[in-house]
Amino acid sequence: MKLSGKNTLITGGSQGLGRHIVEAFLAEGANVVFCARTAADVAQTQAALVPGLKPGQQLAGLACDVSDAASVAALFARAAQFGPLHAVVNNAGIYGPIGPTEDVALADWTQAWSVNVTGTLLVCQHAVRAMKPRGAGKIINISGGGATNPMPRFAAYAATKAAVVRLTETLAEEYRADRIDVNAVAPGALRTRMTAQVLAAGPEKAGADFFAKNKKWSDEGAADPKLAAALCVWLASAESAGLTGKLISAQWDPWKDQAKFRALAAGDVYTLRRIVPEDRPKK
Repeated sequence: MKLSGKNTLITGGSQGLGRHIVEAFLAEGANVVFCARTAADVAQTQAALVPGLKPGQQLAGLACDVSDAASVAALFARAAQFGPLHAVVNNAGIYGPIGPTEDVALADWTQAWSVNVTGTLLVCQHAVRAMKPRGAGKIINISGGGATNPMPRFAAYAATKAAVVRLTETLAEEYRADRIDVNAVAPGALRTRMTAQVLAAGPEKAGADFFAKNKKWSDEGAADPKLAAALCVWLASAESAGLTGKLISAQWDPWKDQAKFRALAAGDVYTLRRIVPEDRPKK
């Protein structure tokens, strides 16, 4: 198993993609501390997963608001009881306000930044503090389509997810010498509670085209979340050692072919960057 005995922490782990990541990590032998926004979600998830644990395997869940510093500190204090921390997955996130940007309420905009960006930062700060003394660690931040494509009527989501990717790249360089690998995962279009939020918002707020896409994903299915969960497992494992500062698409990038992917990833293909003249090609 790729994560046998590894102590891991996963935010937003009670439903959707986060739940799939928790299950994938447990299946690969990891000890997992996860969080969700409510104690009820935590209890329900833990009750469902405990019967499948292997002998000696540990699972703990806490209610946590990732935008609150004290709440995140408590989460990491619980994780420390497992022993040295090996990997962290930042999955908790929200869409934020949906609708024309001129109508976005400042409070809703601020909340999206608090959860998606400040929450990611707080978790990364604690993760780095835990990993630096060991000189090793894995941090995986969940990005999304908003990081690389314009998303009209989802300005807060798009802006925050782009910020998460640049934060990922910055941390990767800052802690490269500490052998802490920091990468971002784009899971693809998933059928989750966010899909339901778009449908509830309606085509007037979400936009007719994006509403139609979400309706299709809801009715016919979307990307398989197990694919993104498997990518997170690989990035948390020793197999991906040294790969850092990348934004990887679970659906479209050839990460399963490790030799090919590492050769491609040696440059800056899987990063947010300005296109330089040589790429056009110009001098």
